[in-house]
Amino acid sequence: MQWARPKSLSGLMLVGLGLMAVPLLAAILTALLQMRVLADTGQRIIVEGVTAARASQTLVAEIASLERTARLFNVLNDPKLLELYRYEDERLTVTRDNLRRHATAETQRTLGELGHLQTGTRFLVLSSPASTSAATVSDLSARFTQLSVLVEQVAQQSNAEVDTQVAALEAQTLHARQQLLWEAALLLPLALLAILVLAVGVGRPLRQLDRAISELGQGDFTHTIAVAGPHDLERLGRQLEWLRQRLLDLAHERNRFLRHMSHELKTPLANIREGTELLMDGAVGELDSNQREVTAILRENGIKLQRMIENLLSFSAWQTSSVGLEATEFRLRPLVKQVLENQQLTLLSQRVRLDVRVEDITLVADRGKIRLILENLVSNAVKYSPKGGTIHVRARIAGPQFILDVADSGPGIPPEDRSHIFDAFYTGRAARSTAVKGTGIGLSVVLEFVSAHSGTVEIVDGEFPGAHFRITMPIHARTGGQPVTPVAKAKAHARAA
Repeated sequence: MQWARPKSLSGLMLVGLGLMAVPLLAAILTALLQMRVLADTGQRIIVEGVTAARASQTLVAEIASLERTARLFNVLNDPKLLELYRYEDERLTVTRDNLRRHATAETQRTLGELGHLQTGTRFLVLSSPASTSAATVSDLSARFTQLSVLVEQVAQQSNAEVDTQVAALEAQTLHARQQLLWEAALLLPLALLAILVLAVGVGRPLRQLDRAISELGQGDFTHTIAVAGPHDLERLGRQLEWLRQRLLDLAHERNRFLRHMSHELKTPLANIREGTELLMDGAVGELDSNQREVTAILRENGIKLQRMIENLLSFSAWQTSSVGLEATEFRLRPLVKQVLENQQLTLLSQRVRLDVRVEDITLVADRGKIRLILENLVSNAVKYSPKGGTIHVRARIAGPQFILDVADSGPGIPPEDRSHIFDAFYTGRAARSTAVKGTGIGLSVVLEFVSAHSGTVEIVDGEFPGAHFRITMPIHARTGGQPVTPVAKAKAHARAA
């Protein structure tokens, strides 16, 4: 038999609570009934014990009173004493009968003997004249002594009966305790089953929702959101899937816009750069020093603008996962030299010094992307370095990997910016206060391309006064790299923090 799946989260919770509540209520009712039985039994034992004890004490007192009245009659020979004896004898009979109603068979036999002896004693007292012989007096005394012995025996038997009932009550209490323990032991698997039902029926879809929301928050729209569980949670999963599709469409629209605008900008920029190169080559006549300086500034800014457009294109292409790695073998030192030469005019104008210590490393990687990594890091260091500052560029081998350090002597990265420093289009507080503005995607591109090479980016503190970025990458990169994942971005943010 297969259970029907609850249609809602509340229905599933009711099923789980029912699995726990029904046996729990049964156990509580059983415990209440057993407690009531034990309480009634204990109360009955107490009442019967107290009644038997009082009756035994009454028998002792009444027999003593009978004996005293009989002895007084023998001495005084007063008829009133005989009437008193009859009255006290009747009271003894009533007490004996009351005690006999609740007595056991053995106690009833003893009470029967007591009744026979009482009858014989009554006949002897009422039929014998006062001041009889010593034999009669001795017989009467022996009879009363025997009555006292029988009353003591009745008291002992009553106490033994109470002890027996108390022992039976203890055994019944122990049995009830063991039964409750067994019921608790049986309730434990049912409780675990209810927890399992709730964990599977509610916990799994909630984990799916949590994972889906985390991926959406990290900008990962690649995984379809499908939630299996109660209908209301499935409906929430469908709404999240609609949101994912909407965000994915918006991301595609943004990337298409970036590609379109970047391509539209490249054409006039190419014309501007070509005209600038013609001016620098003297195609329209020789330039004087001032004209050449202005033309150099135009060329430098044209190169900067082209690099920004390339960053936008690379970022857009990488976001849509349309490109991979084109790994080739090349030497790192000439590539670093080329990147620094392209920044030469800016370095001279800022009067920034270079501290370059690059080992002669041969890499198997995407040369274009390594160049963009270096250009973005060096450009970022130039932008934040004060005039007269120093930029440090170092590269060394560490086993199967190489480590690239780029640091400046600027103000460093504020703590409040570190958690977002690798986000696209994010410009920190220090960047907004500088005269040189950027697009805010340089470090995002660095993270994308480093992660594509299975590398890591981290911010190092304490070695240099300014911002210090350290890249660790394998010397031999694998082709067909994948875009950076949200997990890699989160790790980079964690290292930055």
